[in-house]
Amino acid sequence: MSLAPSDSTALARLYGEPLFALPPDLYIPPDALAVFLDAFEGPLDLLLYLIRRQNFNILDIPMAQLTRQYLGYVEQVRAHNLELAGEYLLMAALLIEIKSRLLLPPKRSSPEAETADPRAELVRRLLEYEQVKLAALLIEALPQHGRDFWYAQATLAAAAPAAPVWPSVDAAELAQAWVALMERARLVQSHRIERPQLSVRAFMSQLLRQLQPRRFAEFGELLEPARGVAALIVSFIALLELSREGLVELTQASAYAPIYVRLSASSPTGPDTV
Repeated sequence: MSLAPSDSTALARLYGEPLFALPPDLYIPPDALAVFLDAFEGPLDLLLYLIRRQNFNILDIPMAQLTRQYLGYVEQVRAHNLELAGEYLLMAALLIEIKSRLLLPPKRSSPEAETADPRAELVRRLLEYEQVKLAALLIEALPQHGRDFWYAQATLAAAAPAAPVWPSVDAAELAQAWVALMERARLVQSHRIERPQLSVRAFMSQLLRQLQPRRFAEFGELLEPARGVAALIVSFIALLELSREGLVELTQASAYAPIYVRLSASSPTGPDTV
């Protein structure tokens, strides 16, 4: 008596059903499985790996040997992924250029002048990349939430709401609070100052009514300083308007003598004519 195999021994599941043996006509194409090893994050990472693995002096890189090893890796990458090899090919062109410049005789403008090392820019980029890479490794080594630790969490049972406790307040405290409230209200009080509405025409009519009984008055008697500065200014303007319109005449006997105001001959006698 043979026992039926369990689901735990199934090789795979096809449409939800366990598959315990491979079909005899199963065909697996060669490109069905591919393994990618992302060992390097770019051309500078590859160059730094080759230099450190062989203990090269980064300030005195043997360009011939380094270029040969680098091109060998690039050929492997290009055979599998041409798009990935684009940036590596750009660095390969730079390495070949540096190697060619090292083989050429140096050009000196003067015997004392020193020629620039073609490898200087590449060395600077490698040193900066190495510093950034080491800093990234230090940051990666720090404890991270969700990877190295989790925040402790606890759930407290909901307690029944307690009865409110009201403070005891006596009448003296209540009166003191009311006095403080009134003092604060007085500090924020505001009042509106309205500008008086003064009419030049009304003051002109008033001046004519003052001059009609006597038709002759001193300048200071017509203006009333007690009514305020605004009324005094409007009265003066009204007097000037009456003089401009020929309704009154201003006379003075001599310098510094009193100024008199009188109705002109053409001035109407009615009080509401202005």
